[in-house]
Amino acid sequence: MRGWANWISQVGAMTRMGLSTVMERKGSSVATMFGIAGVVLVFVAVLSIGEGFRRTMVVSGDPGVAMVMRAGSDTEMMSIFGGRSVHWIADAPGIARSDQGPLVSAQLFVIINLPKRSSGTDANVPLRGVDARAFGVSDAVRIVAGRRFQPGRGEVIVGVGAARAFAGLDLGATLHVGRHQWKIVGFFEANGGLPESEIWTDAVVLQGAYERGNSYQSVLARLQSPEAFGRFREVLEADPRLNVKVVRQTDYFIEQSRTVYRVVTGLGVTIAALMAVGAVFGALNTMYTAVSARTREIATFRALGFGGGAVMVSVLAESLCLALIGGGVGGGLGYVIFDGFQAATMNWQSFSQVAFQLDVTPGLLFGGVAGALMIGLIGGVFPAVRAASLPVAMALRA
Repeated sequence: MRGWANWISQVGAMTRMGLSTVMERKGSSVATMFGIAGVVLVFVAVLSIGEGFRRTMVVSGDPGVAMVMRAGSDTEMMSIFGGRSVHWIADAPGIARSDQGPLVSAQLFVIINLPKRSSGTDANVPLRGVDARAFGVSDAVRIVAGRRFQPGRGEVIVGVGAARAFAGLDLGATLHVGRHQWKIVGFFEANGGLPESEIWTDAVVLQGAYERGNSYQSVLARLQSPEAFGRFREVLEADPRLNVKVVRQTDYFIEQSRTVYRVVTGLGVTIAALMAVGAVFGALNTMYTAVSARTREIATFRALGFGGGAVMVSVLAESLCLALIGGGVGGGLGYVIFDGFQAATMNWQSFSQVAFQLDVTPGLLFGGVAGALMIGLIGGVFPAVRAASLPVAMALRA
């Protein structure tokens, strides 16, 4: 125990001495810290896009809601079935009921082009046709300004995310889409989920406007409980009158988020890795400079009986301290600048824009700081080995 205490005491003394001389090398030290901070900032910024997009998709789902599409369809865009099928679906067991009857909402999904507020360039925006029961099925949707659209009329309500991201979506304004005009009568929220990027109108009106006949692309059904899903799916997928597949709404949105999340995450990690290479060389330069400047000091400690291991650990500790400060600064800036930042990107499954907020999670911050410490470790290990292997006599004469 006394040997370990003595070794720890040696490491502490040499580390304090090394840190006390950092200001003498403040140019290279500050450059290293800012280089590492830049790596962490980029890492946090890019990956917060993926985290924000995934969060928006995940909170859009409800485990108590089932989604019915045509068999073989991966998205609503690929699905279609007639109105008669909706009645057969509504008769399935396990569906919750209200005063309006079974909580089943047949929905139609089309894409329209609107200019972005930020750039003026056109982007794809979902225009969704729903019926009155959609508000009972998707109970997270609530009107925050204006009112709901009236069935049978050319009126729409707009998600708050879409209203922020796209021009012309103001309360009381008229939305011009092709030859059709729609009166914007309300704004709605959905707990930050995907519906906030959409525009909703009456499905029957939308069918007529786009000559879709009595057809739909998906049916949402609120179940009596999440446990009723198995029986509900079994009955529908075995019904010879139907050719459908049934998924939980939560599973559908998780699958929708995977492509964008993987692309953004891969891009962010690649960029951060390339920047990290430069930061490692910066750390190496800083620590080699530190060892060179402290050659006589290190030799003096060795002559007094300090071990080579203590010298090595003290140099690594100095490198890790610089990296920790840089990582903390980069992570802090990333959180302040990017957390909650409004953005929009393409959902490649539906080919439409999704408005969302960047999400700097604790996991991202931890990963950024851990990466910074790894840079500090790699950048410090070779100078530390060199410091520990300096011949004492030669170093004293330096």
